[in-house]
Amino acid sequence: MKALNKYLSAFFVVASLMSVAACSATREHQSTGQYMDDSVITGRVKTAIFNDPVLKVTEINVETYMGRVQLSGFVRSDADADRAVQLARGISGVKSVKDDMQVK
Repeated sequence: MKALNKYLSAFFVVASLMSVAACSATREHQSTGQYMDDSVITGRVKTAIFNDPVLKVTEINVETYMGRVQLSGFVRSDADADRAVQLARGISGVKSVKDDMQVK
């Protein structure tokens, strides 16, 4: 009986550890915390672009994945694109910025 309890306890410990490990982040998948951090970064970048007096652009899309920001959409000039990238880089938590914006 003691041996059975020992094996059952070990089984439940292993099962518990496996379920916790399944919730962690991998290269391809974000943890819930990372997703929330990326949402905050996206919001801050959008706000910075929208509130910038130099940029009069509403056609810039912002996506964030694990701290890497991608800017896409349309801008009036290369200077506007450079300004948007500069603003995004200035946001706390941004690891890198990819510029996929096109000049109209």
